[in-house]
Order: sequence, then C-alpha cells, then structure tokens
Amino acid sequence: MNRRGGLTAIDGAMALIALLLVVQMWLLTATLEAYLSGHSEPIFPAALISGLIFVGCFGLFLFIRRIDANVRITRQPAYSDLVKAVAAKSTN
Repeated sequence: MNRRGGLTAIDGAMALIALLLVVQMWLLTATLEAYLSGHSEPIFPAALISGLIFVGCFGLFLFIRRIDANVRITRQPAYSDLVKAVAAKSTN
C-alpha cells in the first residue's frame, strides 16, 4: 500500500472513531437521563451497546496501527537513500 492510500484509510478510520465516540457520549447522556428520571430498564442494554462501540473503536485502532506499520515498511526511499544510489551509480 502506498503512503497516500494508507493516509486515506487512516483518515477514514479516525472519522469513524470520532463518530462512534459521539454516539457513545449520546448513549451515556440518554441512559443517565433515563436513570435519573426513575427508569432503570435501559441501563444494561446501554452498557452492552457501549461495550460493543468500545470494541469497534479498539478494532479500528488496531486497523490504524496495522496500516501505519505497512505504510512505514513499504515507504518510498528517503532522499538520503536516493543521493547514495546516485553517488554509487556515478562512481561506476
């Protein structure tokens, strides 16, 4: 994978993480409001959904780490590597 494709994948994953965190905060707010108004029924389903959102964010985090590692391994040669290659070619 090239650097540009890796950055695009990372940007998309980070946008999904941000969206999932907003949904998780909304879920926490709605559940807390329901609990404080005397309704304890939505606590366990909300905790389950929040846990699933956490697992999803963690999976996206692992995806980002894997893509970043692949991009770093297959990166384009550095400028100093190119200079060395040109210098070696010119001496032959």
